[in-house]
Amino acid sequence: MTQMYSKTYSVLIVEDEATLARNVAGFLGRHGFDTRTADTAEAALREMVEFKPDAIVLDFDLPGMSGLDFMSRVRATAPQIKLIMATGQGSEQVAVDAMKSGAYDYLIKPLALGRLKSVIDSALQTDPVEVPQPLRASPKARTADGNVTLVGNSPPMNHLRELIRCLIDAEERLADSHLPAVLITGETGTGKEVVARSLHYMGRRRSGPFVEVNCSSIPAHLLEAELFGYERGAFTDARERKIGLIEAAEHGTLFLDEVGEMDLALQAKLLKFLEDKSIRRLGSVREQKTDVRIVAATNRNLDALVQEGGFRADLLFRLRIVEIETPALRTLGKDDIRALARHFLEQHGVRYGKPGLAFSQAALDGLSDYSWPGNVRELRNLVEQAVILSSGQTVEAHDLRLRRDTRSLHSIDETAEAPLQLSDIERRTLSAALKQTGWNVTHAARLLGISRDTLRYRIDKHQLRIPS
Repeated sequence: MTQMYSKTYSVLIVEDEATLARNVAGFLGRHGFDTRTADTAEAALREMVEFKPDAIVLDFDLPGMSGLDFMSRVRATAPQIKLIMATGQGSEQVAVDAMKSGAYDYLIKPLALGRLKSVIDSALQTDPVEVPQPLRASPKARTADGNVTLVGNSPPMNHLRELIRCLIDAEERLADSHLPAVLITGETGTGKEVVARSLHYMGRRRSGPFVEVNCSSIPAHLLEAELFGYERGAFTDARERKIGLIEAAEHGTLFLDEVGEMDLALQAKLLKFLEDKSIRRLGSVREQKTDVRIVAATNRNLDALVQEGGFRADLLFRLRIVEIETPALRTLGKDDIRALARHFLEQHGVRYGKPGLAFSQAALDGLSDYSWPGNVRELRNLVEQAVILSSGQTVEAHDLRLRRDTRSLHSIDETAEAPLQLSDIERRTLSAALKQTGWNVTHAARLLGISRDTLRYRIDKHQLRIPS
């Protein structure tokens, strides 16, 4: 079984600006990465022999060998290394060339170090929501990305694994390159992104880019520009041409997370793209064909949303050619919960310099009996907290700080006369978490396993009023 965090991940920073290189190396070092720097591509090639990095962050405009030439060398000799380009040249052609040369992602300077770490985490999958055991795919698919791991053997997880295997096998036999759209459904924190990455890195498009966008985290008026790109002068702040995420995912996969939050106007444009396989940048008069596989995910009931007029039925049919549901953690059984907990304990123990940690029997019993409203994400976060707070080699039940009354977050009144809509359950869950934490948004978001921004968005969406 592939294990994440079984070692410290290493990052080579190729940057000729010494101050920036030191800042990036110091920031990543404080977050548990082993780092080295090189000021030229030639020096980086020499460093790679001994250092063997898992990821490389490189500048485009380097003295001597260019960043693109360096990327080509790395892809030819060490294709498993994740390449992330960072440059001050924000032109379309540089972005396209970087993606064609095998860049996992492309960042514009000045670098936001938090954003850079998020991209590295995503590239190496150091922050996974895991699901069990390696998939039984072809040998070639299994080695496409060693970090895609599934953990557990309960019936729901075996069913999920079998669905993914069947889909990947069917795609391998497909006569053309037009892979079906996939809709991944499930509660927040159940690992929908991990399933999406499995489909990409173990499927036919594993050599192409995997581009992710969270449809709820970007305001509606900006999401169109992010997806489709724009020409210079298309709107007030459009000072340069910018390619969109759809173009960036050419020959790869575009993952639309929380697609149920997309507004109706943009849904119509996404539908047209799915039907025509072509896009038109904002401010452009020319359409261009694209070859992109769409995987979408949502924690909402899209059928109910269609009935409410909040989601287009025709778009739902286009996105749901294949549907995969990720099971809630509380449905997996005690053995899977304990296996996942031990997996995260090993990961975080290595990260925080506390290897060899183990759970007491009381801690394992507490983990098994808990309702897990935040699913696997909440489990991972609670285990990380326990690693930080533990003082010995054994993690006790009190180190986990489990909230015993959170079963109510997922309890449904079976005596209710009318069936609840998903939006009602979501509103009730948010209210319960906020009341339990004294309307502390940070603590409530942590309890639910979501970001503060997502929680604030949902507070506004459900018109919840924070007491003054």
